[in-house]
Amino acid sequence: MIDIGGAVAVEAIDEASRDQPDAEHRAAGVRGVAAHYGDPLREQRTLATGVGLVDRSHRGVVAVSGPERIGWLHTLTSQHLAALGPWQGTELLVLSPHGHVEQHAMVTEDGTTTWLDTEPGTTAGLLTYLEKMRFFSQVEPRDATADHALLSLVGPQATDAVATLGVTGLAAPEVLAVPGPKFRSGELPPRPTVRYDVQPLTAGGWARRVPLGVDLLVPRPALDGTVAELRAAGVPAAGLWAYEAVRVAARRPRVGVDTDHRTIPAEVGLIAPAVHLDKGCYRGQETVARVHNLGKPPRRLVLLHLDGVTTDQLPAAGTPVTLDGRTVGFVGTAVHHFELGQVALAVVKRNLADDARLSVGDAAAAIDPE
Repeated sequence: MIDIGGAVAVEAIDEASRDQPDAEHRAAGVRGVAAHYGDPLREQRTLATGVGLVDRSHRGVVAVSGPERIGWLHTLTSQHLAALGPWQGTELLVLSPHGHVEQHAMVTEDGTTTWLDTEPGTTAGLLTYLEKMRFFSQVEPRDATADHALLSLVGPQATDAVATLGVTGLAAPEVLAVPGPKFRSGELPPRPTVRYDVQPLTAGGWARRVPLGVDLLVPRPALDGTVAELRAAGVPAAGLWAYEAVRVAARRPRVGVDTDHRTIPAEVGLIAPAVHLDKGCYRGQETVARVHNLGKPPRRLVLLHLDGVTTDQLPAAGTPVTLDGRTVGFVGTAVHHFELGQVALAVVKRNLADDARLSVGDAAAAIDPE
């Protein structure tokens, strides 16, 4: 956790929170992260209008080395990785045989190692899957969470802030348009569906431009020095609560929180950033193709406005969304947003009307029509 006065750790507020290192990583010296630094709403406003530094060092990090790593990961996951070059990033999914989302990872290639950073608590599952699929491939996946930590510069001024670390000219993300149903083979270019610009950091690690700002992967021995350098340049710290509120407002789902065991990529907006629809076979590909060609995933991700009148307590992830007493979906991440008030991401039935009068627990809820 960034050592700043007023920091309140996530686990001090919620001992059961998934936003803390798992037991193995904690034993290896990975510290918890701050929920906030005393003023969560001000921290949100900073991220929305300027830039703030968010400690996300509880995320899992898997490093894959070996000469066959790119082609190997290409065959195992949903993304087209064969053309991923040095100092480029993207996103990928690991799907079940039935096409349900099991793992999501951000990806960075530095020319010698492919880095996968993923949700806290899911590293062991991802690594176990990769180890099982090695066979005779010349690849070496390993858990690098104890060695490397993720920080995020979040906000419209993130690229200005990262110049403090000697990184300039990071290009904005390049996202391919999702083709329509029954598109022609070859219509989608053979490259990752989203490309993130990456540059090396002088202290080791790298900076990656992403939709919410710039991610920094740094060796853990350089973590405190990197934080101090950014803080000395005037970049304020912001807690994970602020980051989550910005993410929810941007409608970016978090796998394992805003998804369940039945979620398929098309339901939660993960096709564009993480699924190449014309790359060939991988586990779960048949379901992805069938749903895309039919054009009707059974559920969809929405932003819910909660009335906040009957209670100011946010609903827990997994709380049912109901219509006239009938369950029509579930809540994922719920936050107090500095402008929107109480809002939440939710997965609901596809045919649910945008003006439906919904309930989440004792609170009335309404879908934001975008």
